[in-house]
Amino acid sequence: MLTPPTSLWWSTLKEPVVARPALSTSLDVDVAIIGGGFTGLWTAREVLRRDPTLRVVVLEQSVCGFGASGRNGGWASALYPVSDDAVVARYGIDTFHQQRVTLQNAVAGLGRAIEAEGIDAHFVQGGTLTFARSEIQASRLHRSVEEAHALGISEYDRRWMSADEVSERARVSELRGAMYSPHCARLHPGRLVRGLADAVVRAGAQIFEGTSVTKITPGTTSQRPCVSTVGGTVRAEVVVRATEGFTATLPGHRRDLAPIYSLMIATEPLPSAFWDTVGFNGYETFADDRHLVIYGQRTDDDRLAFGGRGAPYHFGSTVEPRFDLNDKVFSLLAATLRELFPDLEATTAYRWGGPLAMPRDQSPSVTLDTTTGLAAAGGYTGDGVVLSYVAAQAMADLIVQPDTPTEFTTLPFVQRRSAKWEFEPARWLGVNAGLALANWSDRVERRRHVESRASVLLDRLFDAPPR
Repeated sequence: MLTPPTSLWWSTLKEPVVARPALSTSLDVDVAIIGGGFTGLWTAREVLRRDPTLRVVVLEQSVCGFGASGRNGGWASALYPVSDDAVVARYGIDTFHQQRVTLQNAVAGLGRAIEAEGIDAHFVQGGTLTFARSEIQASRLHRSVEEAHALGISEYDRRWMSADEVSERARVSELRGAMYSPHCARLHPGRLVRGLADAVVRAGAQIFEGTSVTKITPGTTSQRPCVSTVGGTVRAEVVVRATEGFTATLPGHRRDLAPIYSLMIATEPLPSAFWDTVGFNGYETFADDRHLVIYGQRTDDDRLAFGGRGAPYHFGSTVEPRFDLNDKVFSLLAATLRELFPDLEATTAYRWGGPLAMPRDQSPSVTLDTTTGLAAAGGYTGDGVVLSYVAAQAMADLIVQPDTPTEFTTLPFVQRRSAKWEFEPARWLGVNAGLALANWSDRVERRRHVESRASVLLDRLFDAPPR
């Protein structure tokens, strides 16, 4: 069995992880879910909330939360991985606002669901601060806020804060101001995913851990879809694939989603004097406006948990445990953290990483094919904590009440598919070219103090129509 990474989240669980038994027989159920992360577990919960009589089984290759759900930055945000303008261009302004409001409401909705299940996941909705640490970043964030307001997004939902105003909440070096949104909470993802697994079992689902899926067979007019494992076969009315960054390891799915690695570090607990200086008393999540994504939070035990992109995409969408660790990226993360907080003297206590899933057009999807009984959800490109919760609502509605449109099934990423990624080596060249462009753009802006136009190529590189 694959073991979870030695991360802050796994090391600070309330109790040790004991794997549930693996599947050792064949089963007939109503809903079979492949993947014991946020998407799979929330789907199981929501299906059973809608119809407690359904037989639901979750099949997990390792232990629940082994993948991105137990390794992420702990941002429960309303972020969507496609830009506002792109969503408006694809689906129209009304659909854009429907999706935006649904995602914003889902942040608090996630918090209520966590509370209802009695999960101590350290959920605090303090919002998120995107710092401007240069005049270029300040200008770009100002422009972003103005464009958001022009689309009808309110000052409450997204606003610019001056450096003095930001300093009352949080302080980083070279601060020029920040863009603020209240629609984000920080949480402990390990505690959430393990607590959610327990909640799903209490609701009546069966979870089999240490159970690798070897084949998914579509249903036909004469037989139901089935899932083959080493321990047995599961036949179901609906089979839901919720495998996110590990999707490419399944036969026939190598080009569906590209596994992109994101890595994290965490400090030892920091003294109160440090927090008196830098703030974050509201547990705001934070980033800045560089092109290569970074993200951080103040944890419940007063550490800095900080991550970012920068690790390369591996040829053939390969996913291996050794890719979870990259000394060069870890060193860059530590240097960036010291750059943000020059008075930081703490050592790095934890280092970990793992793959997230990136669709060709960066848009997630939720699909259910009633002719084959096969369903899938995912492709969050790193914004999956809340999106997985929303996707699960949509999936449960599609399964339990397929003929009744709901707030969730009418979202634009439901019942739509992204185009497949190109064959290699084009995929390897394209994804790593995007990484190089982001790095290049940041270097240009640091050294030349002018806004890089190379970043515009990023949107063109990954812009592919849905199908």
